[in-house]
Amino acid sequence: MADDEKLSPAESMRSCCKFHWRGKLTVLVPLITLPILIFGFRNNRPELKCIYLIVNMAIFWITECVPLYITSLFPIIFLPLFGILSSETTCSLFFTNALVMFVGGLILALAIEYSNLHHRIALGTILLVGCSPRRLLFGLTVVTCFLSMWMSNSACTAMMCPIVKAILNEMEAQNIFTIYMTQEEEPVEEGDTAYASSIGGIGTIIGTGTNLTFKGIYETRFPDAKEKINFPIFMAYTIPIAVVANILLLYLSIQLTHMALFRPNSKTGQEIKSATSNKDILYGVIKDNYKALGRMSCHEIQVASVFTLMVLLLFTGNPGFMMGWSDALHLDDVKSSSIVFLAVVILFALPTQYTFFKYCCGSAPFTGRAMDACLSWTFIHNNMPWGLCFLIGGGFALAEGSKVSGMAKMLGQSMAFIESTPRDVVIGVTIVIAIACTTFSSNMAVCNILTPVFCEMALAVKIHPLLLTLPSTLAMSFAYLLPVSTPPNAIVCGYANIKTKYMAVAGILPTLLGIVLLWINAVTWGAVIFPDTKDFPDWANEARLF
Repeated sequence: MADDEKLSPAESMRSCCKFHWRGKLTVLVPLITLPILIFGFRNNRPELKCIYLIVNMAIFWITECVPLYITSLFPIIFLPLFGILSSETTCSLFFTNALVMFVGGLILALAIEYSNLHHRIALGTILLVGCSPRRLLFGLTVVTCFLSMWMSNSACTAMMCPIVKAILNEMEAQNIFTIYMTQEEEPVEEGDTAYASSIGGIGTIIGTGTNLTFKGIYETRFPDAKEKINFPIFMAYTIPIAVVANILLLYLSIQLTHMALFRPNSKTGQEIKSATSNKDILYGVIKDNYKALGRMSCHEIQVASVFTLMVLLLFTGNPGFMMGWSDALHLDDVKSSSIVFLAVVILFALPTQYTFFKYCCGSAPFTGRAMDACLSWTFIHNNMPWGLCFLIGGGFALAEGSKVSGMAKMLGQSMAFIESTPRDVVIGVTIVIAIACTTFSSNMAVCNILTPVFCEMALAVKIHPLLLTLPSTLAMSFAYLLPVSTPPNAIVCGYANIKTKYMAVAGILPTLLGIVLLWINAVTWGAVIFPDTKDFPDWANEARLF
């Protein structure tokens, strides 16, 4: 290398840090925080040992200097090493009822994609709603929200992105609406798909990983809680305000900020008006695409039927307002994970078609071709986000370690100074903290860290634990500002090449609306669904002793 091309020591250091900062961070962070661990061992303070582990995992999760899912495996190593939990107990937390239910939900989402049922639902909804730009946005928002309620919001976003892109490309090709703009112009956002997935994801327990993380941590910390977090009760709590009202306000906010609502004379307003006059062209194209799908196949019918059966079983098992089948049959030990995996096994057993029946009464020679099942293990193996299972399992192990070591209790009691603060204000504070933390880190990682702390905080300030944990958990899905905040944000930004600054601008109003609606939902409708949360329960008072 020539002398003039040689780097100075300072430039060499900057270059080294630029390309090797992850490796340096994995060494420096544990060393810098090492005094916490040493003090914990010298004074036999297990809560400090747990803090050391959580601080390191939190920094690793935020910076991703080690892959997110590998960091989630740290509890398997360090909780037994620090004498907090046994290896057997720690490993068992990586395959709990809530986690198995999550895995089953992901597999069922892939079953819908494998049968191509999502295309039929999306195109059919658009034809029903209409094809003007405003109606098109409404249709895509609603169908994304609906699908995300019954499958992982990440999977839903990944499935909807190609559908949205195909529709937008068709609008561009037919000169209906300007979709792709230069960097100097404000782009038409596809981020609404991510936002709708996040909103729909909070509608059911299986809609997003944070819901199941909350369920697992809450039930582990408070096994004697009278308020059960089952499928119908969870939906009753979230659907009216947190989902329906929120999705409508999301639609209106995008109309205001990006589609020139009440600004008909603006450039975007004129384009919307022109595109609306040409809506019949797009309607014809979408109708042709829908017709190209043909009649609903036997494969699609079976997937839809099994999925519907699963939802009915989840709803009627122990609905809370009437006797369910689990009560009538004395099957209280049959949890949601069993029902979800029953549907999974049925789909692996059912064939995609039944043409083989015609050979049953016939004579040889018979066909030698094997029939495909409604679900393929090869497809599941290649498309399943297995790392998410480690992320949730690591959170459960971390939460149990926090409880056993006394760390969560220590942190929660440190917040006891707000005991005199009005309850509704405290709820609002936890919602804001959850969204603020999730903005800059993965919502799953934040849920694993904050939920145990909020559980102990509720005990310290003598507020029903459900009031601080459930709204804040839902808030972790409402961080719309940055790609790193939620998986749907990251998927859409990568797929549509949306710049971070545009997503941040688009997400400001929906995030603020989400905070307000979650708070209103918690202090009004939540009191209707969980009437006993008005007072601090006896079982929570007993839990303070442990």
